[in-house]
Amino acid sequence: MSFSFFLALKYLKPKRSVASVITCVSVIGVMLGVAVVIVVRSVMTGFGDIWEEKILDFKPHVSLLPADGNVIHGEDGLAERLRTVPGVTCVTPEIDTRVLLSHKGRVLAPVIIGVDGDDFTRAYKIGAPRAGTFKLDGDSIVLGSAAARTLGVWVGDEVVVYSPKTLVARDEVFLPVKWKVSGIFSCGQHEYDSGYVVASLSNVRDLMGMERGVFAIHVKTDRPTDQAGFERIVEACRAVPRELPGAPPLRAITWREADREIFNALAVEKNMTALLLSLISLVAVFCVMNTLLVLTVQKTPEIGLLKAVGFGRLEIMNVFVVHGMIQCGAGVLLGLAASWAVLANLQNIVEWLATVGVEVFPASVYGLAAIPHRLIVSDIFWVVGLVFVFGLLASLIPALFASFKDPVKALNS
Repeated sequence: MSFSFFLALKYLKPKRSVASVITCVSVIGVMLGVAVVIVVRSVMTGFGDIWEEKILDFKPHVSLLPADGNVIHGEDGLAERLRTVPGVTCVTPEIDTRVLLSHKGRVLAPVIIGVDGDDFTRAYKIGAPRAGTFKLDGDSIVLGSAAARTLGVWVGDEVVVYSPKTLVARDEVFLPVKWKVSGIFSCGQHEYDSGYVVASLSNVRDLMGMERGVFAIHVKTDRPTDQAGFERIVEACRAVPRELPGAPPLRAITWREADREIFNALAVEKNMTALLLSLISLVAVFCVMNTLLVLTVQKTPEIGLLKAVGFGRLEIMNVFVVHGMIQCGAGVLLGLAASWAVLANLQNIVEWLATVGVEVFPASVYGLAAIPHRLIVSDIFWVVGLVFVFGLLASLIPALFASFKDPVKALNS
């Protein structure tokens, strides 16, 4: 063991002094900074994962839309050809448009999905019906749980559906229709449970005044998160309309492009939150610097004695740098342990806070049953590295201050 390391450990021993109290506060500050940053980064990563999972379960991975006009004709032939593309698991010709629903004075404007019943259960992973059935026979409609709650309806009730063509068609009159609620779904995402309803493709065609055609052909794949494999599938889907004679020109939109704003906003929020919370670690490291400054004042006679017997400036600096890095190391270890304990009991902590009136994760806002989190190893290295870099810089100032002390004046102080 080097003498500098030995002396740094000796200075760490509690002696009921101000320096000892400040040292404990500094270690606790570093611990809290590390724990808070890791917990917040993990929760933000978990939110990204759960939103990505919900998007991939509910929304199409690739949407083929008409390049010219609003309607795709010959959709059955295109769908059959797309189903033969390697990696494609489901193809659904659909009409997706916003409509107006009303029931006993309550009004809602969700997006209606016009799709064949069998295609709906294959393409949309929303679990078992919360009530009723997903059969789209006759004049039936399936609602999300939040939409049903807003309208105040349940299975067997009738809702009045107003066509959007009423607003744009000046020479035609589209009368509202009454459809019976046959089922209610709940996919665990408030946006989808409140903003989407489902009806048969034929009924939605009638609602839109169409005899044939669809607005889009949606494709689900077996590797939506594998960038290289997914790009190959997308290119193969783009090539299908060009290969079929008489097929209309189509453009493909991937799920990342369709929900780019959500993922960009989440990434910016995650990075900005981490940057702001990193200031906590910076403040804690300033406490380390204050501890060392107090220590250099207390140990002035010892510093003078060490310099008098031949210790150089570099050796004196090493004592205080090592002292500061030990504080940072202790804070990092305690912070890692604290973050692990918080993440392991995160849902219990949230539920306990809710019982005392502190609602930190309202389901009505986030639409999720439990607070998600996922710890990334790179985040740990990033936080630990940041603390040690700040700690090293903060330790150098008091270390330089101690190394430049005049031995004669230090001994007489």
